[in-house]
Amino acid sequence: MMQNKLLVAGAMVLLMGRFAMGADMCAAAGSMGAPSESSFTGIVLETTNASRYTYVQINTGKDKIWAAGPVFEVKVGDRVVVAGGMPTKNFKSKVLNRTFEELYLAGSITQAGAGSSPQADGAGKLPPGHPAVSGKSEAMSATIPPIQKPDGGKTVAEIWSGKAALAGKVVVVRAKVVKASSKILGMNWLHLRDGSGAEGNNDLVVTTKDEVQSGDVVTMSGTINTNKDFGAGYSYEVIMQEATVVTK
Repeated sequence: MMQNKLLVAGAMVLLMGRFAMGADMCAAAGSMGAPSESSFTGIVLETTNASRYTYVQINTGKDKIWAAGPVFEVKVGDRVVVAGGMPTKNFKSKVLNRTFEELYLAGSITQAGAGSSPQADGAGKLPPGHPAVSGKSEAMSATIPPIQKPDGGKTVAEIWSGKAALAGKVVVVRAKVVKASSKILGMNWLHLRDGSGAEGNNDLVVTTKDEVQSGDVVTMSGTINTNKDFGAGYSYEVIMQEATVVTK
C-alpha cells in the first residue's frame, strides 16, 4: 500500500515538472542520459527562437554544436557562452518541427567577450546573493579614441590576445570606463575600453572596491583571470579582479 502511494506521488511530481518545462523541453526527458554538464564558448552560426527558448548553433573552434537556453538577444556572428549544457541525443523540437542529432540544454546562454556585469535574467531575477543592479554607462557602442597604455602596462586588446600567459598575473591598463555597476557581491563592476581591438576583444570586465564613475579615464592594476565562472551563467573568458585605481 505504501509503495503504491509513493508511485502515485512520484507520478504527480513528474507531471508537474513537465507542465513547468514547456512543450519542447519536456520532450527531452526521455532522451537524456546520465547527467553530464558541459560549457562551451563559440561563434553563433545559426539561431532561432521557439516559445520561451533560444536555439543557437555555435562554432567552438573544434566542433559545431547546437544548444538551447532561456530566450536572449543574439545574432549570427556573436560570441556566446553556453553554461551548464546537458547533452541530449535525437532531440525533437515540436515547435520547430526539427530533430537535432545532439542538443545541449543549457541553464543559460550569454554573450561572451564583452560579458555583461551580473544582472537580472529574462524573468527579472538576479543570481542568489546579488543586490539590485543600477549600472550607469557611456554608450558602449561609441567609438573610443586610442588611449596611450601606461609604462609597463597592456592595452585591452593585448590582455585579450595574451590572456593565457597573463592569467594569474597583475597587469596595469589605462582605459575609459564605459559602464559601471555598483556594489554587486561586495565589488564594483566596470567595463573598460581604450580604443584597441575590435568587437570581442575590445572590452575588459573589471571588479574593484574603488569608486569609479562611467566616463572616467583611469589607470588600474589588478589580477587577470581567465574562464572565471561565478555561476548562474555569469562566465568570463577574461576578467581583471580586485583591481585598484592607480591614477585618474
